[in-house]
Amino acid sequence: MRGLSSLVDTALDRTVAPGYSRVGYAVRRRLPGWPADPDGDALAGRHAVVTGASSGLGTQTARELAGLGAHVHLVVRDPVKGEAVRATLAAELGDAFTLHVCDLADLGAVSALADDLVAADLPVAAVVHNAGALPATRTESPQGHELTMALHVLSPVLMTERLLPLLADHHTRVVMVTSGGMYAQRLRDDDPDYRLGDYSGTTAYARSKRVQVELLPVLQRRWSGLSVYASHPGWADTPGVLESLPRFHAVTGPVLRDLHQGADTTVWLCAVEPAPEGGTLWHDRRRRPVALTRATRSTPDQVERTWDWVREALALPAEP
Repeated sequence: MRGLSSLVDTALDRTVAPGYSRVGYAVRRRLPGWPADPDGDALAGRHAVVTGASSGLGTQTARELAGLGAHVHLVVRDPVKGEAVRATLAAELGDAFTLHVCDLADLGAVSALADDLVAADLPVAAVVHNAGALPATRTESPQGHELTMALHVLSPVLMTERLLPLLADHHTRVVMVTSGGMYAQRLRDDDPDYRLGDYSGTTAYARSKRVQVELLPVLQRRWSGLSVYASHPGWADTPGVLESLPRFHAVTGPVLRDLHQGADTTVWLCAVEPAPEGGTLWHDRRRRPVALTRATRSTPDQVERTWDWVREALALPAEP
């Protein structure tokens, strides 16, 4: 029965549309071997940090982590939206949320936020790097990097690196929320800042998500006291999808996942015991391959060159 379950799961994954939709989630939950939920108080007395927490999957992830007992630090760019979300969540779940305002594309602001969190000396159980953007035109961060690479790669790496004094003592889980769209892009170690060719926001988004998953083993080795994951939520009905991909939303709307379904694996990775193997990509509570075709499979040299670019962009030492 487990073998048949695995075949169904793989078929859903490889055919994309069924697996990434609410149908895939519903079917998988009913298959033998679906992993158990975390204990209801798994994060009691601990803290979690969620970026991009003012809407969509970020808000839902914060809600569910608080439901497992965590005090959640909501990292947002817009203070008005952030306070509205904090107040809504507090009305539902009590005083379990702290708001932090930070432009995560600005590496200076990321460093300052991380330093503030380290100074607070909190028992952090999980850091969820969920903040994202899909720009219509090529946009640069304050440090001159293409926006999606700054926001999806440089910012999470820098924040985690700066938080290491706080995280290592608690064997923290670090989860990058990625996208199944990365399967369509190869690693562009020759052009990480997307300076060549005609710019496409959707391509830039997927390229940056490709970098996230390719660097997972590198980051796991570097941050050996933590467990590092990427989680892709499938096709979820979020404000970001509606705003950035209106045509896609119009076509797929009836089968898009709700926010709970989209956030499920991220929350599970943050709280399940024992911790799954780190340095890995997950979808619907199962480890997934990083590449599906030879055309998008990276070589060790490409990954190393990409990591060298990240490390140099952040002025990180060779060892933490």
